Amino acid sequence: MKLIVGLGNPGRQYEQTRHNIGFHAIDVLADRWNAPLNQTKFNGMYATVHRPEGKALLVKPLTYMNLSGECVRPMMDYFDVPEEDLIVIYDDLDLPPGRLRLRQKGSPGGHNGMKSIVQHIGTRDFDRIRIGIGRPDVPMAITDWVLGRFSEEEAPVMREAAERAADACEAALGRPFIDVMNEFNAK
Repeated sequence: MKLIVGLGNPGRQYEQTRHNIGFHAIDVLADRWNAPLNQTKFNGMYATVHRPEGKALLVKPLTYMNLSGECVRPMMDYFDVPEEDLIVIYDDLDLPPGRLRLRQKGSPGGHNGMKSIVQHIGTRDFDRIRIGIGRPDVPMAITDWVLGRFSEEEAPVMREAAERAADACEAALGRPFIDVMNEFNAK
């Protein structure tokens, strides 16, 4: 079973913000697969999905971004999901808006949600899908940027990015992640 986690912050005030693009990608998958996230466990909303390619667990942690690991680790333990079957989708300031970058391991960089997950699961070796949100063109606090909403120009680009991230997750159910990574990073 794959554990597919989208990072974000719960609550209406954070909907459609840059930091919640991981949640948005999970919503895309939930809609495609007709699998509403209507179950809760370990401070996370989730849905279990049976696909022809394999079983998947879609998860949105409700811990707030900086504590994401507090949801992910217990989910992994309870559902007996090893690190190699974890996929985390999250925003990345260092990629242009809408650009995807898939990796099998790496440092969390400055992303506090990823730092929390690495701390709680004890390894950096797990699959991830980073979705670029870019950096602000004008001087401003990074927290204001990531918690801000997409501009009218950015919104369609980011919707498409969430769709492509969902496509990558679907592909990863039936193929080795390295193959999916090579395909999607080339686009």
